[in-house]
Amino acid sequence: MTDFLLYALLAGLGVAAVAGPLGCFVVWRRMAYFGDTLAHSALLGVALGVLLEVNLSISVAAVPLLMALGLVYLEQRGILSLDTLLGILSHSALATGLVVISLLPDVRVDLISLLFGDLLSVTVDDLYVIYAVAAAVLGLLILLWKPLISITVQAELAAVEGIKVSAVRTALMLITALVIAIAMKIVGVLLITALLIIPAATARRMSRTPEQMALVASAIAMLTVVLGLSMSWQLDTPAGPSVVVCAALLFMLSLVVRQRG
Repeated sequence: MTDFLLYALLAGLGVAAVAGPLGCFVVWRRMAYFGDTLAHSALLGVALGVLLEVNLSISVAAVPLLMALGLVYLEQRGILSLDTLLGILSHSALATGLVVISLLPDVRVDLISLLFGDLLSVTVDDLYVIYAVAAAVLGLLILLWKPLISITVQAELAAVEGIKVSAVRTALMLITALVIAIAMKIVGVLLITALLIIPAATARRMSRTPEQMALVASAIAMLTVVLGLSMSWQLDTPAGPSVVVCAALLFMLSLVVRQRG
C-alpha cells in the first residue's frame, strides 16, 4: 500500500473512531444544525489563518471553539432562539470565510478541498494532530459519559442530582468543535456533519443501550472510511464525498434490513 493511501486510511479511522460516539450525542440532542455552524466556522478559521499568517491547525481549531463559546453565551442571554442564532452564525461564518479567501489573490487556496475534504493529502504531522485530539476527546467522553447521558435524558433531573448542566453542555459543544476541526481535512466543511450523524443514525436502529450505540456507531464510521477509500481508489472519485456516500448506503441498507426483519 502506498504511503499516501495508508496515511489517508489511518487519518480516516482516527476521526471515525471518535465521530461515532460523539455523533450519538449529536443525534440524541438534535445538534445537527449546531454541527453545521461549527463546520462553517472552520472555513473562516482557514481564511483567518492564511490572512494573519497563523498556523492553520491552530486557527481551524480556535475559531470553532470561540464560536461554540459564543453560542453558549448568546443562548444563556436568551437574545434569540437557538435555531435562529445557529442560522445567523452558520451562514455568516461561511460567507465571511469565502469573502476573506477571495481577497487573498497572492495566496492559492484549494477551495474544493476545504469544502469537500482532501483525505489523500494527509501527512504524518496531520496524523499526530488527529490522533492526539481523538485520544483527548475519547478520554473526555468517557469521563463525562454519565453526566452527558443524564442531561440528554432529562436536564432538570440532572440538575437536581447536582450535575452542572451548563458546564457539561458547554464541554460537549467544545468537544464537538475539536472533532470538527480535525475532520475538516477528511471530509471538508460541507460534509463534516454527515460523518457525525449518519453512522450514529445507522447504529441507533441496531442498538439497545447508549453504550452499545456508541460502539456500533464508531465501528460503522470506520467501516465507511474503508469502503469510501476503496471506492475512491477503484472509481477515481473524491475521497471525502465517497466516504459520506458509503455511510448513506449503509444507512439505507439498515432501513431495508430492519423492515424485512
